[in-house]
Amino acid sequence: MPHYPRLNARFPRKRAFITGAGSGLGLALAQALAREGWTLGLFDRDLERLTKVEGDLSAAGVPVLAYPGDVTQADELTVAVNSFSASHDGLDVMINNAGVAAAGPMMDTAVEDWRWIFDINLIGVVHGCRASIPHLQRNGSGLLINVASAAAFAAAPGMAAYNATKAAVLSLSETLMNELHTAHTQVSVVMPGFFQTNLLSTARGNAHSRAHAQRLMSEGGGQADDLANYVLQCAGAGRAYIVWPASARAWWRIKRWAPLSVQRLFARRIATLYDRRVHASDEGLSTAGSIESMKRV
Repeated sequence: MPHYPRLNARFPRKRAFITGAGSGLGLALAQALAREGWTLGLFDRDLERLTKVEGDLSAAGVPVLAYPGDVTQADELTVAVNSFSASHDGLDVMINNAGVAAAGPMMDTAVEDWRWIFDINLIGVVHGCRASIPHLQRNGSGLLINVASAAAFAAAPGMAAYNATKAAVLSLSETLMNELHTAHTQVSVVMPGFFQTNLLSTARGNAHSRAHAQRLMSEGGGQADDLANYVLQCAGAGRAYIVWPASARAWWRIKRWAPLSVQRLFARRIATLYDRRVHASDEGLSTAGSIESMKRV
């Protein structure tokens, strides 16, 4: 029995293009669609990973075309999307998934790192949208999925640059929901909480900040396969905002009614985890210093 009957029914030609498809959520989405008989266009800058994924899917009988490239290069991504669409007489679903991370508070994040993460996480999505929208509109019933993060609304401290890029992807997606409505092109934005992925393998930031981000991701507990299934089910049902897991959906709903309170509560929760898990040794030194100061007084 199909896992995504609504998605399959809406797009019987089953043609999808995914960026960042070599690992993590992108790979999980590709594998999920492959099991449903979709034809796939895969785009990733890691040639070795992309080649392996292409080989595995092709060996399983999945019609797949792989395109090595960088989402920051508009020409590379546009040529790939155009090539896939020409080869299969159109495109039904475009998933802008490629992204990177940067950890660290505002003043500790170098300007170069801000430019780097915005170029990939935001401008890369812009390139993907611009490359795919003409094909999606031509069908009269396309689906554009942009992967943001719960960071778009939760804004955890110590992740300023990452949060800002994901908030921008959310805003871009909401704008496109209105711009593409008359063309019957659905736009969905995905905002997952922390889950197991290799996103931090290329993350920028100091060692303490990256360790903090890694602990948060590890505590999330979710798996990319579970998220991929949820995304495709929700997108097939026409949902615009796809927030996962249930705990993130609770934050998302409450944020609309009491934004400042949620920000403060979330900041306290993150700070508690950070203090307990990352700075345990520093706390011990601080306590010893305080006792010594009290003795001197």
